[in-house]
Amino acid sequence: MELVAEDLQAFAVFAEHRNFTRAADVLHVSQPALHTRIRKLEGRLGERLYVKQGRQLLLTEAGEMLAAFAHDTKDRTADFLRTLGAAPARPLVVIAGSGTYLYLLGDSLRRYLTRGRELRLRTADAGETLAAIRDGSADVGVTALGIPPDDLECRLLVQVPQVLIVPKGHRLSERRTVRLKDLQDEALVVPPKDRPHRQQLERSMLDQGIRWSVAVEAEGWELLVHFVRLGIGPAVVNGSVRTTAAVRKIPVKDLPPVRYYVVSRPGRDERVEELMRMLT
Repeated sequence: MELVAEDLQAFAVFAEHRNFTRAADVLHVSQPALHTRIRKLEGRLGERLYVKQGRQLLLTEAGEMLAAFAHDTKDRTADFLRTLGAAPARPLVVIAGSGTYLYLLGDSLRRYLTRGRELRLRTADAGETLAAIRDGSADVGVTALGIPPDDLECRLLVQVPQVLIVPKGHRLSERRTVRLKDLQDEALVVPPKDRPHRQQLERSMLDQGIRWSVAVEAEGWELLVHFVRLGIGPAVVNGSVRTTAAVRKIPVKDLPPVRYYVVSRPGRDERVEELMRMLT
């Protein structure tokens, strides 16, 4: 069986975007042509490379392996061309959440870039971050993890407490610490239901039999802080989140800390190792 370089490149782009329209735009081909190419690739391999789950396209195990192979092949080709002076070093790809960039990585990335290096930054949640590292579309990821996966190298970056943020004048604003039971009957500002932070908070509240309601759902730490500042309700956030003088941060004693890890695949090259050292 012959794997054509153009087919590998097409699948690598599709794997990165998980979207036929965006991938076809990047490749400058039509969406039906890209769809046909990947279907033929599946036929030659005898494996499904992706599945549809709701509105999302997810890579199968075979798809992740092929995407990683495609990216590795592309990188090795680029390395060979660089030895001949025929190609510049490609920018490394870092993937993390927007809050991680804002609150945890700014200084490290600035130091790395001042060395004359180039980076391409992508934003994603934890699941998308791990998938991008596994399929090779990103070199280094930074994300919060409960249990680090065994198939990736995960280095602890930082451990931060979970805190309650409240506007000044709130009934809890003078407390030095709180427990979840102190939030009984509160209307909270929370992330959407599919976010790990929201799910963990809901489980903890349910375990303790605490009644609460949703004041508003908001995507991203900045919006949560904004709505707290407006007096919409309190919010539980990671302790790394920056706030203003208009709100108070109060540690929540009975919630576990959040651990952020720098993640890469085993067998990375020297440039990736240098970046990981600078981030940790």
